[in-house]
Amino acid sequence: MVGQYSQQLPMPFRRYQIQPAFRAENTQRGRYREFLQCDADIFGVDSPYADAEVIALGLDVYRQLGFPEAKVLINDRSLLKDMPYEAIVAIDKLKKIGEDGVIADMEKKGITSAKAKEYLAFVHSLKPNETVKIIMDYLAACGFPKSWYAFEPTLARSFSYSTGPIWEIIIPEFSGSVLGGERFDNLIEKVSGQKIPGTGFGLGFDRTFEAAEQFNLLPQQKTQTRVLVTIFSPELQAVAQASAKQLRDAGINTELFPDPSAKLDKQLKYASKKGIAYVVIVGPDEKEKDVVTMKTMETGNQQTVPLSDIVAQLKTM
Repeated sequence: MVGQYSQQLPMPFRRYQIQPAFRAENTQRGRYREFLQCDADIFGVDSPYADAEVIALGLDVYRQLGFPEAKVLINDRSLLKDMPYEAIVAIDKLKKIGEDGVIADMEKKGITSAKAKEYLAFVHSLKPNETVKIIMDYLAACGFPKSWYAFEPTLARSFSYSTGPIWEIIIPEFSGSVLGGERFDNLIEKVSGQKIPGTGFGLGFDRTFEAAEQFNLLPQQKTQTRVLVTIFSPELQAVAQASAKQLRDAGINTELFPDPSAKLDKQLKYASKKGIAYVVIVGPDEKEKDVVTMKTMETGNQQTVPLSDIVAQLKTM
């Protein structure tokens, strides 16, 4: 799409997308055949500041989700330009299979043991280049603690289209990465013939969800409904119905209990079980005085509120 409409799109072009994706490899915990992926990219600029922007965006996702710590590991594929692709693919498995496993993997691909050890030693000796330094300075300026980002020379990301900075976000105490990204300056040209640099990441929604579960970060809210309007009696159904409509028209998520014959106690138990925060009661006395009784379910507190003020009252709570 970016290549096809490159003349119409403003460059730099930022985009995001959330869609199902599939992987052609063995499935395991957190790595499903079908999964939900969230992408964010910037096209049309080859500046490291664009890489830094999307990296900061990814980190900020985990900061705003409430993780006590997330960490982006950063490398630059240009630092590995003198290594064959087969060696890069092997080194990308270093944390999973160890140095002996990496050397054995290279040997299977025709690289001698001596050369494999040389490549490993070279990778361990790497230092951040100017691009990586710019990215880390950018993250510092965004207010991320130093513990949230680091240069990782053994990070290789085995995608053949990676051309510059590469990165992964991990959550300490959670197995594996939750987000991966890279610069891919030649990818659009390969599929469309248009030379358009790009950078971006893919965030694994399922793995992020599992990490949030592990750290008890998922919201405890059971329902999107904020208010239950009870029906005190069949004779007062029309009044309750009008109150519910008033709240809905004001944009407040509201349920009207659907059974006019149900006792009030049953309706309150329903609100409690569903996790509805507030209950509005309109009995005969309330109708006569043009007020409602509003009950806060968490505390049990009740207050009488003029019907004309109920919307404003709820919007401040």
